[in-house]
Amino acid sequence: MPHIFPRHSRQNLPTVAGGEGCYLIDSTGKRYLDGSGGAAVSCLGHGDRTIIDAIKAQLDKVAFAHTGFFTSEPAEALADLLIEHAPEGLDRVYLVSGGSEATEAAIKLARQYWVEKGQPERGRLIARQQSYHGNTIGALSAGGNEWRRAQFAPLLLDVSHIPPCYDYRLRRDGESAEDYGIRAANELEKELLRVGPETVMAFMAEPVVGATAGALTPAPGYFKRIREICDQYGILLILDEVMCGMGRTGHLFACDADGIAPDILCIAKGLGAGYQPIGAMLCSAEIYDTIATGSGFFQHGHTYLGHPTAAAAGLAVVSSIIERDLVARVRVQGDKLAKRLEARFGQHPHIGDIRGRGLFRGIELVADRETKVPFNPARGIAGKLKTAAFEAGLICYPMAGTIDGRIGDHILLAPPFIIEDRQLDELTDKLALALDHVLPK
Repeated sequence: MPHIFPRHSRQNLPTVAGGEGCYLIDSTGKRYLDGSGGAAVSCLGHGDRTIIDAIKAQLDKVAFAHTGFFTSEPAEALADLLIEHAPEGLDRVYLVSGGSEATEAAIKLARQYWVEKGQPERGRLIARQQSYHGNTIGALSAGGNEWRRAQFAPLLLDVSHIPPCYDYRLRRDGESAEDYGIRAANELEKELLRVGPETVMAFMAEPVVGATAGALTPAPGYFKRIREICDQYGILLILDEVMCGMGRTGHLFACDADGIAPDILCIAKGLGAGYQPIGAMLCSAEIYDTIATGSGFFQHGHTYLGHPTAAAAGLAVVSSIIERDLVARVRVQGDKLAKRLEARFGQHPHIGDIRGRGLFRGIELVADRETKVPFNPARGIAGKLKTAAFEAGLICYPMAGTIDGRIGDHILLAPPFIIEDRQLDELTDKLALALDHVLPK
């Protein structure tokens, strides 16, 4: 009997034995096109020698040193590189081991900032329904997906959740995209006034919603209005770019597409491209200086904070993305992917919406295209699609609960930035096979 504790006890998974570019290879030799980069992680594909060599070189120097005693060259260099390219105002980098750690750190930093500013009454966080910010208790509290939250509800923090910016389902007939964007953003002001803005420390959101809503992009003007509201009421803006950042949407930082800068920003996944576990929280100079000139100590930490080997991997990944101009490639290949998806599935009777930015694309599935009625959750459409695609040799990221955490299905695509045209064709062909198997026209 095996002793690993798997994600799902009733699945018998193949054993991965190798990786080559956009493919993973199991122990039988079967090749799988990594159409979702795992969970939007493997942005450089598999087997990139530059990243592997950087990790090996760091291991030859020192694998680990605790940040209670030392800093390290790769951690310092990675922080400098990130801030050089970060949205205006961000000045400090707190390196962690993954996305949940990054968002947890962001929530705690926001709270400590207001305490040290002499405003301890600010302890409330506002986030959005159908968001996902991680699986630690604080991050799960911030997330707005009810299926993930339900069984842990007694443990969660009291976080307000406003409606998502969900053009496909929430924009009214006759309403322009711009007007809808402003209306959706104004939900934040309504909630602030309901709970009392003086009690709120921050608003947290994903610039492009990933796992729980399928590459859900904001309406025009949405985030600019959000930024205005945060400034008007003096609350912090936390952006979670764990899944959508590091070039995935065609910008190194996803919020650049919306012309705004947050006070705190979280990244992970593409930061290490899967070669090492790493995440980061970036914050403004004003937030950092408040802590530095106050208590001088951020009351938070993890053993592997700023891990030198992970930092060396992150430095090599970000350097490769920049030096190889892969963000521009994401825009080009992302447009090609979007066109292929539209041409192949744009009139499919069970596909209601195709959306996203760059190489971050979502397909929302419906029982009826005209009415947008979703499938009965009992049919398990997302799970069946994942299985059918995998059997066809395609790794993609179908998910249920798109609309409210219970109903709705979508497919998330997030292939490596290095994907070639022929592999875009392969992705589309294999996805079509899976769709035809599960949802014949």
